[in-house]
Amino acid sequence: MALFSRKSSSTTAVIDAPVAVTAPDSQILDDISGTYALDPSHSRIGFSARHAMVTKVRGQFDEFEGTAVIDTAVPANSKVDVTIKAASVTTGQEQRDGHLKTPDFFDVENHENLTFTSTDVTRDGTEWAITGDLTINDVTRPVTVVFEETGSAKDPYGNVRVGFEGSTTINRSDWGLSFNAALETGGVLVSEKVSLEFDISAIAA
Repeated sequence: MALFSRKSSSTTAVIDAPVAVTAPDSQILDDISGTYALDPSHSRIGFSARHAMVTKVRGQFDEFEGTAVIDTAVPANSKVDVTIKAASVTTGQEQRDGHLKTPDFFDVENHENLTFTSTDVTRDGTEWAITGDLTINDVTRPVTVVFEETGSAKDPYGNVRVGFEGSTTINRSDWGLSFNAALETGGVLVSEKVSLEFDISAIAA
C-alpha cells in the first residue's frame, strides 16, 4: 500500500483572479499656456555648496509658494513669482540649519522671505530661460535660470499639471552672505559659488 496517494481529488476548487483596477491614463497637453500655482508637495527648491573644499552640502527650503503665467506663443508674456520662507531652510543637520538662520546667512529674524520675480522669459523648444530679480536679505540682483520642460498632463484627478527642472549658479557674497573661515591647509570652509536647483510641478489655477 502506498504511503502517499497520487490520486487527484474529484473536486476542483476554482479561485477567481482579482480584477485589476487602473486609473485613467494621463493625457499629454498640446499647449501648456495658462496660469499655474506651484505645488509645494511635489516640488523642490534646493541648493548645494562645497564644504571644506572636498565635498558638497545639500539643502532645500520646505516652505514656498508661487505662480506662473505661461504663454507658449509669446514667451515674453510669461511671468513667474516665487516667495520662499527663509526659516524653512534645512540641510538635515540641526546645528548647521541653526547657523544658516543667523545674520551670518539668511538672518531670518529680520528677513522673513526670499523672493524671485521674473523680468524676462525666452523659449527655445522645450528649454525656457527665465531672468528675474532674486532678493535675499533685502539685496536684489538679477539671475537667469534655465529650465527644461519635463512633462505636462491632465492627471486622473482632473488636475492640469506641468513640470520643469532648472538650475543656476550664483555667488552668495553678491547678496551679502559672506561668512567664511580659512582652512589651515588653504582655501575656505564654504565655497562662494552656490548651485540653485529647481524641480517644479505646477497646477493650473
